[in-house]
Amino acid sequence: MTDHPARRLLLVHAHPDDESINNGATMAKYAAEGAQVTLVTCTLGEEGEVIPPALAHLASDRDDALGPYRQGELAAAMKELGVTDHRLLGGPGRFRDSGMMGVEQNHRPGAFWTADVDDAAGHLVEIIREVRPQVLVTYDSDGGYGHPDHIQAHRVAMRAAELAADPAYRPGSGAPHTIAKIYWNRVPRTVARDGLARLRDTAPDAFPFPGVAALDDLPGVVDDCRIAAEIDGSAHAAAKAAAMRAHVTQITVDGSLFALSNDLGQPLLTTEYYELARGTYGAPRGTREDDLFAGLAESADRTEAER
Repeated sequence: MTDHPARRLLLVHAHPDDESINNGATMAKYAAEGAQVTLVTCTLGEEGEVIPPALAHLASDRDDALGPYRQGELAAAMKELGVTDHRLLGGPGRFRDSGMMGVEQNHRPGAFWTADVDDAAGHLVEIIREVRPQVLVTYDSDGGYGHPDHIQAHRVAMRAAELAADPAYRPGSGAPHTIAKIYWNRVPRTVARDGLARLRDTAPDAFPFPGVAALDDLPGVVDDCRIAAEIDGSAHAAAKAAAMRAHVTQITVDGSLFALSNDLGQPLLTTEYYELARGTYGAPRGTREDDLFAGLAESADRTEAER
C-alpha cells in the first residue's frame, strides 16, 4: 500500500514551457498547499524556435540539441514552482516534437503526432495508476490552438483516463483508478480581449516588445460562460514568472508581460481558468469554482477504499 497526499493533481502537456504559461500559478499554489502535483510532458520540444541568438545553434536544423536543453529548462522551471514530480511520457526522447501543423516534421519517425494513441496512453496509464490523481488538466480536442502535439496530448490524456479506470486493461500495471474531474486549459474571451486592449493603450516607449499579440494568438480562448474554475494564483505570481523565465529558449518575460518567438507582448496571467470536461461541478449555481478539487472532500476516503 502506498500513502498518497489527500489531493493529487496531474497535468499533461505537449512541450516544456506549456505548463508554466498555462498553469504555473495553479501548480505553485497546490504544491505550496501540500498537494501532490505531477506533470507529464509528452515531448522535449525539439522543433521549437530559439529566441536568444547565442543559443540558436541548438535548433533542429543546426545542432539538433534543443530537446536536452529544454529538459534542463523544464527542471529549473519546476524548481521555481515547487513541483518535484515531473516526468517525460515514456522517458526522455520516446516521442519527438512534431513541429507545427502541416510541416514535414509531422511525419518523421518518432513524431508524437503519428504515435499510436493507445500505445502512448499506456505509458500514462501507469502513471495514473501509481499517482491516483483526482484531477487531470490538459487541452481541449483542438489542443488550444491546433498544434499537432497539443491535439495528440489531449487524445492521449483522455484515452489514458478511460483505460486507467478499466479493470480489464493491463491488470499488472496497477489497480484501476478513475479520475474524478478532468479540466481543459482556457482563457475567458473578456479577460483576453481586455488584457490585450490595455497593452495596446500602453505608450510605445514604455512597451518592451515590438508589438501586441492578437486575440487569435492566444490559445484556449472561449466564451466566458464555458469557464468552470477560476484559480487565483496571484500569491504565486513571482514563482510563475520565474518558471516562465527559466524557459529561456522559448519565452521572454518582462515584468507582467511576456512574448514568445513572435516577439508580440501578451499579459502574464496569474489567475488561471479551466473548463470542466468531465466530473461534477463543485460550486453553487451561477458561480465559478475557486478550487479544482471542489466537491471532492470525500476523495481521500474513496481512494483508500480502492486499494
